[in-house]
Amino acid sequence: MASIPSSPLSLMSFNVSSNFNTSSSLLYPFSQKHRPSKNRKPKHHQIACTSNDTNQNSPKEQEQKSSPRRNVLIGLGGLYGATTFTNNNSLAFGAPVPIPDLTSCVVPPIELPDDMKIINPPLSCCPPFSSDIIDFKFPTFKKLRVRPAAQLVNDDYFAKYNKALELMRALPNDDPRSFYQQANIHCAYCVGGYTQKGYDAELQVHNSWLFLPFHRWYLYFYERILGSLINDPTFAIPFWNWDAPDGMQIPSIFTNPNSSLYDPRRNPSHQPPTIVDLNYNKANDNPATNPSAEEQIKINLTWMHKQMISNSKTNRQFLGSPYRGGDTPFKGAGSLENIPHTPIHIWTGDPRQPHGEDMGHFYAAGRDPLFYAHHANVDRMWSVWKTLGKKRKDFTDPDWLESEFLFYDENKNLVKVKVKDSANDRKLGYVYQDVDIPWIKYKSKPSRRVKSKDKNKSSAQRPSKKLVDKFPIVLDSIVSIIVKRPKKSRNSKEKEDEEEILVIDGIEYDNKTEVKFDVIVNDEDDKVIGGENTEFAGTYVSVLHVHDHGKNKKKKNNNIVTCLRLGLTDLLEDLKADDDDSIVVTLIPRYGLVKISGIKIELED
Repeated sequence: MASIPSSPLSLMSFNVSSNFNTSSSLLYPFSQKHRPSKNRKPKHHQIACTSNDTNQNSPKEQEQKSSPRRNVLIGLGGLYGATTFTNNNSLAFGAPVPIPDLTSCVVPPIELPDDMKIINPPLSCCPPFSSDIIDFKFPTFKKLRVRPAAQLVNDDYFAKYNKALELMRALPNDDPRSFYQQANIHCAYCVGGYTQKGYDAELQVHNSWLFLPFHRWYLYFYERILGSLINDPTFAIPFWNWDAPDGMQIPSIFTNPNSSLYDPRRNPSHQPPTIVDLNYNKANDNPATNPSAEEQIKINLTWMHKQMISNSKTNRQFLGSPYRGGDTPFKGAGSLENIPHTPIHIWTGDPRQPHGEDMGHFYAAGRDPLFYAHHANVDRMWSVWKTLGKKRKDFTDPDWLESEFLFYDENKNLVKVKVKDSANDRKLGYVYQDVDIPWIKYKSKPSRRVKSKDKNKSSAQRPSKKLVDKFPIVLDSIVSIIVKRPKKSRNSKEKEDEEEILVIDGIEYDNKTEVKFDVIVNDEDDKVIGGENTEFAGTYVSVLHVHDHGKNKKKKNNNIVTCLRLGLTDLLEDLKADDDDSIVVTLIPRYGLVKISGIKIELED
């Protein structure tokens, strides 16, 4: 396990409330059903939990009713007493996220590697300025462009893409269509380059419901510019098919050092035929002890099932938490953004570079052509998700639908686009090549009650649990928490109507650091839990994305505060824990220092 930094974050204050009935008995930590103990009275603490649906800064102050939810906040039991939260059910005041204020664009405080100082001018994420903005209009086309799987393309396709990117790279740096400026789009929107127009608030497209629509628009204009440069309106970018075994390595078209698709700033240990790790832990990357290629493929398929099916039954689970005009950023990532999107960024980036450039830091990620293939498959997963069940639908909230971005098109026009116009890929003129989806039935399995004989197995192997009795905590060691469920023994209709969600709230860390911790549910001390196991509920992991927007004078520190939401319904069924009153949640720090405000369980429709 990675060593944990010794310098602690300062703990946030929390209020102890006397507004609870303290007659309920203790939760005994490790009984089969987690039945309440009758020996002692629990202590109850009320911890303020920031609502992701609340915006106090909107100029419109449009009152919106929050969807009905039943929240049960944490219960910590055993010898330590119990802790619970309350839900204030505050009403949300909303507005769509507006276009960026181009006049506010700033240079992020990042020290560049020496080779980047030579190749490129001093870092500036800001695009060429224009005050002439046109509204987006849907394209006309005779047939849909088909984005191919990168591992299946032929030589003719490679030659065409290589030529298009050569021409894009040859454009002057001040041309908004140039590869330099296309790469900087990600930098400006993702590391605090912009404020929201009309607000003194940073604009950030990660860690919220804006993640998928923003990147869909980004790829749309990138693709159209490439097609126009080679005079081929049918040209479509490839997708890195990392969700299927034959696509789980860097596609060969990106590995030729003499091609325009190549980037030297990638991890040299992760070149083909190395299999990508969809929940990569850089603190435990050792070729001598990593899983075999066959084992890694199976683990990857299990993670895809978890993130696309078990952890994504509602739109908020999959797309991310609401982020409205005037809000502070990082409201909470959706399942796909968290895993596998983020670990692939880190896995691909070059650890020899100061910040894991290119893919390992958001300011530089767009400088690797592989980035666009990676995000094409992320985009493809959005389309696939909507075919997996009747409840898997996009948000209808107007604050999501009407949120806006700015992009330059193939004619150098600055175009204003809305989220609502990105929801249907076919209306934008493209589809994805049909390929197998092997992870749909690749469900995880509960671990066996035996110790692993392989001490080097990549897993969540741990010593005995340490219970915590209050929040907030600094996650500098492995801890376990007993969390009371809102309702046990739910029938099939109740499960269909509402998903049981584990919410780890107030995840706080310095934005100049990377963090990762794993979440295990209902494991036992003699078990070794790996990604293929049901008990491995999920992971929180971050990519470096320094943001220090100088215009926001109210900002007191550079800490990110966010949350993690994990589905429990399938997990508890598979563990035969439907009738349990509570669950045992174990948090395992992997690297970086994190503070956590609390844990709760919600029922979400």
